[in-house]
Amino acid sequence: MPPTPDPADGLLSSYAFELPDDLIAQEPAEPRHAARLLVLDAPAADPAAAAARHRRVWDLQEELRPGDLLVVNDTRVLRARLAARRASGGAVELLLLEPRGEGLWLCLARPAKRLRSGEILTVEAEGEPDLPVVVEAADPASGGRLVRFPKGCADAVAIEPLLERYGSMPLPPYIEAREGRDDSRYQTRYAARPGAVAAPTAGLHLSDELLEALAARGVHLATVTLHVGLGTFRPVETEDLSRLALHSEWVEVSPVLAEAVEDCRARGGRVIAVGTTSVRSLEGVAALNGGRLAPHAGPVNLVIQPGFRFAVVEGLLTNFHLPRSSLLLLVSALVGRRRLLALYAEAIAHRYRFFSYGDAMWIPPEAVLDAARADDAAPGGMA
Repeated sequence: MPPTPDPADGLLSSYAFELPDDLIAQEPAEPRHAARLLVLDAPAADPAAAAARHRRVWDLQEELRPGDLLVVNDTRVLRARLAARRASGGAVELLLLEPRGEGLWLCLARPAKRLRSGEILTVEAEGEPDLPVVVEAADPASGGRLVRFPKGCADAVAIEPLLERYGSMPLPPYIEAREGRDDSRYQTRYAARPGAVAAPTAGLHLSDELLEALAARGVHLATVTLHVGLGTFRPVETEDLSRLALHSEWVEVSPVLAEAVEDCRARGGRVIAVGTTSVRSLEGVAALNGGRLAPHAGPVNLVIQPGFRFAVVEGLLTNFHLPRSSLLLLVSALVGRRRLLALYAEAIAHRYRFFSYGDAMWIPPEAVLDAARADDAAPGGMA
């Protein structure tokens, strides 16, 4: 019999926890694979028991098996934060989010309320000529502004050279920026496709050395693309989670990735997602195709929270997330809310570092709730 649902799982306030400020990581671990790793064991009889071991990300090669498939997000973070001035001299910060065609970009602006349609802003950067851009309109859905850049800046690939000259890395607000320090460190080693305004941070732990060691062990690697965008900046405000809706995200699942997942199943391997963006990509596309992964390029919109049954993902490497966030809901769907909060308490007690530059958690398939497992996925990894 499936377990009786816990009504508290459906309330946002049930996903709160207290985190000391000094556990919010300001610097990444060096080397990348030196970050600490909280390794989950199989669920205990007590659903609120942490049941975990303490290792390093480098040890992931001992946790994975030959034949497993790691799915990573190959998005590349744009230098999407721009410093600009109004004609009055007032400073404005723009954060590019997504293209809207022919040089028009949706941007978050700070401050935004005073910006009017038709206003010309001057983007500034040391050693570069001033760059005029035009505020075309407000965007009520996002609270942002539609800003017109030079006509050729139609998409992320086209605007990236301009952002390399004028922009800076869009680090989260809880990280104290150091100009130039994070240009390479806030990218994964396999970042290839420009378009994100935040890094898929679980992948920041995978060094070249670790990737080579995993390949030598017989672990396969495949890529998906999800450009992390507006949804990252929107806090969850819906207390009744049955009514939760999230911003859609653009995802590309290639025929190569779909085939790699099928091959993994056929050889008895396990499909392991690196980061919540990879989970959302795989499960969002599978949900559009009756639970099977198929090639796809376009938006997906999927809420993953306790009670969700996964169709593709069997295990997860993830960071420690913000309280009351959609990412906390997603991880709770795999292991249960009460256990996840116990694990976070364990991590805090052992002074793990949290958020984008923080430490990691490894959820192997045997640690996933029975009710959340894909229908054809068994704890031992065989279909």
